[in-house]
Amino acid sequence: MENKTDKQFLFSKENYIILLVGVVVIGLGFLLMAGGNSDDPNIFNYEVFSFRRIRLAPTVIFIGFGICIYSIFKSPKKQS
Repeated sequence: MENKTDKQFLFSKENYIILLVGVVVIGLGFLLMAGGNSDDPNIFNYEVFSFRRIRLAPTVIFIGFGICIYSIFKSPKKQS
């Protein structure tokens, strides 16, 4: 009979830490994208098209996805 404490995780602890960093970076990108709405619905706010929302935030999100993909493909170190 198999001992339940001998279960192995799919990834190493380092992979999970890198994955968590990637998720935090993605969240930061979505926070950078937030805002820019107008208080009056009849007035258009051109702040929607700012550099932060159009260029920076999507770039940060893609970097976060890249970090997550790296954490999935990274091989765990062999323990001696």
